[in-house]
Amino acid sequence: MLASTGVPTQKDLDKVFPSDERLSKGPTVIVECFQNIPCNPCYTACRTGSIKEFEDINDLPNVDHDLCNGCSLCVSNCPGLAISVLDMTYSDEEALLKIPYELIPLPTPNQIVKGLDREGKEICEVRVVKVINSKALDKTPIISIAVKKDFAKIIRNIRLEE
Repeated sequence: MLASTGVPTQKDLDKVFPSDERLSKGPTVIVECFQNIPCNPCYTACRTGSIKEFEDINDLPNVDHDLCNGCSLCVSNCPGLAISVLDMTYSDEEALLKIPYELIPLPTPNQIVKGLDREGKEICEVRVVKVINSKALDKTPIISIAVKKDFAKIIRNIRLEE
């Protein structure tokens, strides 16, 4: 499915998602990179060593989720928009998801937007918590959104209300 639609299967996602036990300990990175291409900005941005050095520049990222603190430096450095950070400990009812966002206008804190799945289908409303726009070259803005925990592993993007 990934090769023909660009949408990963559940089997693809299971390979890159941290365990529920790890998710219960705080924020961690999720690297949805599924193609061997010459790329390593996630590794060079990672200051905790959670994204391991590549043996070959074409390798897929290898993540040690226990070392990740959820800083999200890799999110803004990934040219493929393939990285997010998930914090299932954000509150009793909500998870916090940090995602890259390259569209304009940027949302604003407390704005209610549509949460989209990996196919672009609307799943639920989510609340924008924070917007980080470094305005530096090659740095993608990061949107932090509060998502009901039941949808936290499904949501991957947002759409602003029209």
